[in-house]
Amino acid sequence: MSQTLPPSAYPVSPIINALRRDASRVLVEMVDGESWTAGRILDAISRYAQALTARGVGVGTRVALLARNSVEVLVLHNATGFAGAGLVALHPMGSADDHIFAIEDGQVDALIYDPKKFGERAAELQRRTNRLKTILSLGKGDVGENLFEEIKKYTPGPLVAPQLPSNAVTRLSYSGGTTGKPKAIPGNARVGATALAIMLQEWEWPINPRVLAVVPLSHAGGSLFAPVVLKHGTMVVMAGFEPGAVLKAIQDYKITCTMLVPTMIYALLDHPDFDKYDLSSLETIFYGASLMSPARLKEGIERIGPVFFQFYGQAEAPMTVTTMRRSEHDPNNPLRMQSCGRPVPWVDVALLDNDNNLVKDGDPGEICVRGPLVMDGYLDREELNKETFAGGWLHTGDVAVKDPDGFFRIVDRKKDMIVSGGFNVFPSEVENVIAGHPAVAQVSVFGTPDEKWGEAVTAAVVLRPGAKVDGAELSALVKEHKGPVQAPKHVHFIDAIPQTAVGKPDKKALRKQFA
Repeated sequence: MSQTLPPSAYPVSPIINALRRDASRVLVEMVDGESWTAGRILDAISRYAQALTARGVGVGTRVALLARNSVEVLVLHNATGFAGAGLVALHPMGSADDHIFAIEDGQVDALIYDPKKFGERAAELQRRTNRLKTILSLGKGDVGENLFEEIKKYTPGPLVAPQLPSNAVTRLSYSGGTTGKPKAIPGNARVGATALAIMLQEWEWPINPRVLAVVPLSHAGGSLFAPVVLKHGTMVVMAGFEPGAVLKAIQDYKITCTMLVPTMIYALLDHPDFDKYDLSSLETIFYGASLMSPARLKEGIERIGPVFFQFYGQAEAPMTVTTMRRSEHDPNNPLRMQSCGRPVPWVDVALLDNDNNLVKDGDPGEICVRGPLVMDGYLDREELNKETFAGGWLHTGDVAVKDPDGFFRIVDRKKDMIVSGGFNVFPSEVENVIAGHPAVAQVSVFGTPDEKWGEAVTAAVVLRPGAKVDGAELSALVKEHKGPVQAPKHVHFIDAIPQTAVGKPDKKALRKQFA
């Protein structure tokens, strides 16, 4: 039976207490925009929470948010919490079908949207679903009430966290959906508090950090806000990612840390004006979400410095299962550069075979996790939960090997493994070889149907500007380093690797394109 949490145990409570203690400090700066003090943000949270409550948003309801990066996104993360509602973040890069699915599957009651960017999408969602009882716009929009005008009716007041059961859904996230329909992943106070504690203790933060937020604040980027508040830092917010603008912001705002996905790092390194900017203020680049090419990571260290900190997790065990610290990145150790680090002390991690037995060190096994960071289970997916939690462990779907020093090296997703001619081929190992060629900017390897081999190893390659190489040379390179089985049978040169909404290479789309 679930217990009722005291207000102090609610994830937003320590954030509010910290804002009160340091109200005059500038906390958020919009790039080329205005600055917000902690006190102003605190007042806004109160106004928004009151406005939401007046419109029936409260305990047991769910609110979808569709907006580009802004201070209001950070405010609403907290305001929905104080209203007692669960937040359902709609990814800014998601399709209308993705958004409709999340609204209906997640039983969403209200939608808040940015009319400057998503006015047409909001109107489409209103037409296509009857779930939404309330629609609110962040400014003047053609659909719903103007929330900016509504909050003016309320006077900021004390914020007290609602009384909620310990298992109440505070946030509903959706998986990337690369293998079918997305899965709803409920978050609660325990998971949120554990994720925050790990980030505060295990991540390498600069003193009084100046954090550049470019990844979506409605998703992973929003997780940076609480540590910034609690570590007396400042968050500099960009509406979206554009490599030249990011380089300029790092220089102009003296940024000390940021969070990027690997494809963003590649875009920065490949920008023609990269060397014109002063990035010397950077102390830490947090990176994760997908595997990073060891060759590009080594290049990043050589050109930016030893600032890279890797975190590995997934929405089911959010943000941090393992970390690899800045000092643990060894450019002269190829296997280390392929590592995702070592487990943090807050979770139990094991590599298991298909029968849930521990594998020997050096043998591949599925990363399995248990502990307070792990979700309770997918929403309304009983059969899937039995499979996902077989043996009492969360089965991540990631296959890794552990070295004698305890570092995990992910060799691939179980579902992405290619079976070619009866042999198992892990795409990431092929990708690492191809990415080492000086002409290659990005690569994604996947299997395509083949009458002879069952599956043919296939590579989609993006070349660096002005570079040339043919497919036969890349295939021969893999054959030399990994053997003939792993060598791609097909190499396709494309302009860009398609991405899922959460910034991962979309191998499902590539398989469909080249099948």
